Amino acid sequence: MMAFIMFFVALVLLMAGFEVAFVFGSVALLFALLSPELGLEVFHFLPFRMYGIMSNFTLMAVPLFIFMGLILEKSKMAEDLLVSMSRLFGSLRGGLAVSVVLVGAILAASTGIVSASVVMMSVIALPLMLKHGYSASLSAGTIAASGTLGQIIPPSIVLIILGDVMSVSVGDLFKGAVLPGLLLVGLYIAYILSIAFFKKELAPAIASEKQSLSEGLNAILPPLVLIFVVLGSIFTGIASPTESAAFGVVGAVLLSLYKKSFSFSMLYYAMMNTVKLSGMIFMILIGATAFSLVFNELGGSDIILEFFSDDIADPWIFIAFAMLIVFVLGFFIDFIEISFIVVPIMVPILDELGIDPIWFAILIAMNLQASFITPPFGLSLFFLKGAAKDMVSTMQIYKGILPFIFLQILALSLVLLFPDLVFAFL
Repeated sequence: MMAFIMFFVALVLLMAGFEVAFVFGSVALLFALLSPELGLEVFHFLPFRMYGIMSNFTLMAVPLFIFMGLILEKSKMAEDLLVSMSRLFGSLRGGLAVSVVLVGAILAASTGIVSASVVMMSVIALPLMLKHGYSASLSAGTIAASGTLGQIIPPSIVLIILGDVMSVSVGDLFKGAVLPGLLLVGLYIAYILSIAFFKKELAPAIASEKQSLSEGLNAILPPLVLIFVVLGSIFTGIASPTESAAFGVVGAVLLSLYKKSFSFSMLYYAMMNTVKLSGMIFMILIGATAFSLVFNELGGSDIILEFFSDDIADPWIFIAFAMLIVFVLGFFIDFIEISFIVVPIMVPILDELGIDPIWFAILIAMNLQASFITPPFGLSLFFLKGAAKDMVSTMQIYKGILPFIFLQILALSLVLLFPDLVFAFL
């Protein structure tokens, strides 16, 4: 009973807006003191666990991929890519929205930072779409959904963290996420083209500016080459995700030199923000480690394992229950907290019920992506509204995102029914 009270106290404090790392750490400390059989002695092994986190080779990929994404963002390569793609597809009905989806997929595969992708496309693409007569709802929905593709398309930070938490190969998770990610992109594009066909006024063709072949290639090829090299080296087994991330950082800096956008102020910006974001993630991880240590000692994970393996013992009921929990929690708390607190509780149950952890991790990543765009608490919607200001209303954002949520649920259902979508490249 103490374990469940501990879990819900932490959840209430998180929803109240308290700092995540300190919530986990303080709740762990409080319940260790309240429990007579534990006391502070339970934390004797915490320094060893912290050292294991800090020296974890897989988790080193997190700050490296963040740094790579910030370099690409600040060097304006992503902005050039969006402008070039809009010129390429603009003359097609719905083409401007299609270009936003494609750029969202490319940004996801090169940065993996959802907030940066959504904000950048809101600032650049939204005014352009509204200027050319696109529906405000369709524009907002397309940008929010496309910017959130970084949750599932490799090299996703979510997948790196899930790989470490679930003790599975990050490279295998990257391979498993390729087809589900492309499935989402395909569904988004099919929906946009259908809307443009049946309701021409919502997504008109535009007379886009001409661009030379060299200009187009100069904007599109560099990030694509970087993606090909980074992900290709992982998929072929030439390098680990961490080694590929390091190469991606070097590649991003070299591309900024090639584009003549490199500056030491840009480098300083990327370094400082990488330190801030990485520090936040690892502080949460340390707090979550203390929390799980006390939670497990109180018997919480044993009770949950017994409930699903003995009382229910049905894999599909467990999967449905787990997906519902992740989806609802995704409204209120970040994917990092869900990955470090909720997922470890589920891992022993996967072994008991014979569920493949790679397939389950992909389902979680897709589920988290859906919660990122679901009103009223979807984080991507907040990023979009904050960047768009008065260009679109909150209700227009909600109206525009609903079809993409249904597409997200459809894609998740297809991956549930056809696991080979995950195992095709494994």
